[in-house]
Amino acid sequence: MTRAPSDTLRIAHLIESDGPGGAERIVADLAGALQQAGAFNVVFLPAHGEGWLARQLAGTGVAIEPYELTAPLSPACARALAAAFRNHHIDVAHSHEFSMAVYGAWASWFARVPHVITMHGSRYYAGRLRRRVALRAAMAQSGRVVAVSRQLADHLSRDLLLGRRHVAMITNGVRFAEAERSTLREELSLGPDARLLLAVGNLYPVKGHQYLIDAIARIADRHPAAHVAIAGRGDLGDALAARARQLGLAGRVHLLGLRSDVSAILAAADLFVLPSLSEGLPLALLEAMFAGRPIVATDVGEVATALDGGRAGVLVPPADSSALAAALDDLLTHPDRACALGERARLRAAAEYDIAHMVRRYRSVYEELVGSAPRAPLWPLARRSRVRTRPAARLA
Repeated sequence: MTRAPSDTLRIAHLIESDGPGGAERIVADLAGALQQAGAFNVVFLPAHGEGWLARQLAGTGVAIEPYELTAPLSPACARALAAAFRNHHIDVAHSHEFSMAVYGAWASWFARVPHVITMHGSRYYAGRLRRRVALRAAMAQSGRVVAVSRQLADHLSRDLLLGRRHVAMITNGVRFAEAERSTLREELSLGPDARLLLAVGNLYPVKGHQYLIDAIARIADRHPAAHVAIAGRGDLGDALAARARQLGLAGRVHLLGLRSDVSAILAAADLFVLPSLSEGLPLALLEAMFAGRPIVATDVGEVATALDGGRAGVLVPPADSSALAAALDDLLTHPDRACALGERARLRAAAEYDIAHMVRRYRSVYEELVGSAPRAPLWPLARRSRVRTRPAARLA
């Protein structure tokens, strides 16, 4: 029996982390928007995690299910997920990133429901043959494979010997609201003449913050009122602070930690900087575009497409502090040019990257897969209907 068009679409979303991150935010926004539009959504999260994603979903009506994955290879986890799919009468399962792509495909095969995989930018799978084999098998079992950038789609095709036509692309979208007020400049004790450059991203090497600090050091004398604020958490906090001190920038580089008020800190910024070494389509970039901030970003992933080939922001090579410094110097020296770039970015974001576009595209995928596949039989429910969990263990 196929699903009637009038039936409520029932979607399972699976992800291996519930900490603050881009993929996790996409899951929260996608599930929340679909719930608001009348679909039933359940998000499968690792137990005993940080709880950040669960908190984002609080009050949305989206159900939360924990899962247990304590070993690199766990048939029990796949069967438990499948049992939960049946209990919730799931029509389609949507897995995000490597581990849940594998287990979601496995569980969907057990439960006989269509499966969608979205890869957001990490190439963790590429490091070992067994991971590539596992992901390739998962994709073969799935009805649709999605990448958030053309570059990532190309990587998947090459890494997994997968025909490029089998990897669709759906760009990320964000829900952005202008901040009514920002206190960041007061928090940092910045005077009216200070120029604030903002970067948003966790403090990991791949985010390239060290190149931003080095770039500021190159133009510090030309722009003595320039300050850098970096919002995010991670292991490099102490190393970045030490680098700033070494370069004489201790009072001009500000590590903000994890911030939930991204729209407010964007409102306080004169420029937004994305110095990443690798990305898919970063949400922070899209938020900066919606906020109308002038942008300097590395040409990685889908960034050039988002910035319209450099017409809505300045593109520089990754890992090149000299080029980054020159671009920042140019916009700090020519505020009219910076303002024009920010306005172009705002208009482009509104036209291309509103969350409604992303939700519509994913819903179309779900409806197509559900409409073309037999509905899963409602097998007898497992004795334990709830998927009980411990901290997730990645596939080795």
